[in-house]
Amino acid sequence: MSALLQTTRPDYPEAGADDAVARPLRHVRELSDKVFRGVSRGGGVIVLAIMVLVGIFLTVQATQAISKVGIVAFLTTQKWSPETNQFGIAALLTGTVLIAIVALVIAFPLSVGTALFITEVATGSFRRTLVSIVDLMAAVPSVVFGLWGLIFLQPAIVPFSQWLSTWFGWIPIFRVDAADPGNPLPDTSLYTSSTFIAGVVVSLMIIPIMTSMMRESFSRAPIGEREGAFALGATRWGMVRSVVLPFGRGGMIGGTMLGMGRALGETIAIYLIINPIFNINIHILQNGTNSIAAHIALRYGEANAFSMSALMAAGLALFVMTMIVNFTASAIIARSRSGAESEG
Repeated sequence: MSALLQTTRPDYPEAGADDAVARPLRHVRELSDKVFRGVSRGGGVIVLAIMVLVGIFLTVQATQAISKVGIVAFLTTQKWSPETNQFGIAALLTGTVLIAIVALVIAFPLSVGTALFITEVATGSFRRTLVSIVDLMAAVPSVVFGLWGLIFLQPAIVPFSQWLSTWFGWIPIFRVDAADPGNPLPDTSLYTSSTFIAGVVVSLMIIPIMTSMMRESFSRAPIGEREGAFALGATRWGMVRSVVLPFGRGGMIGGTMLGMGRALGETIAIYLIINPIFNINIHILQNGTNSIAAHIALRYGEANAFSMSALMAAGLALFVMTMIVNFTASAIIARSRSGAESEG
């Protein structure tokens, strides 16, 4: 019996006495995988090459104008007179950023609400219809939004701008110079062609891209965590608050920043609405603003060689700012749970 219970240890060769080596494992890809990887990699390289070439082109074209006035003066001057060497993008940059911020303030809650409604409430054909409608909004040309904002939205929104200025004019951004709240016949021209109206129009243009990214992020929230929240007694809103929103935080931030990049570069819609000025105007309800893209469209046809270089310098500033916003959004999405899940 003791012999049966005795455990024997197998004999192992001395260290270095055997010549056994690990067998290498080779992963053989199918032809379709090789073609797909090659096409995808080639497309990515081409996109990056085009982006780099655009940056180089703008830099070369802008060198003449920037070297003439200096980078500091170019960024801080509010005038635009290349003929007298007095030009800069201070007013243009301020107007561009303010219009984008107004657009984001309006578009963010609408995008989040729409994305949550599509993923958590709507079902079946109704959900597919909503997705199609949101996607079709992205296909509407900019000029259509601009004409709609100029002809329909502006007359309809001026009374709201007057109300904001009357009751919240003590806040600097809502103050309108020369406006008299006690005047029974107010001058409505003080409120037209403003940053606020341009921002409202641009917000409708960036809602599709923001909603699509948020919807995709929300829809990838783990089913197990959703069911676990319900099993613990959470309501639908409780599940959304504790599972869907935390999981989709990266998509929300990334979609917002991509929308901001889209808003910064909008041209035709803003060009049709605003009354261009060349001084910094932080009063968003007041007549007069400007943006880099709209200014380039306005001055391109009449520009000589040096003025064209100045416009290219303004375009370079917009290009750099947009790239910073987009790359930051990509980094945030890649680091988030939703971004990692989507990449897997």
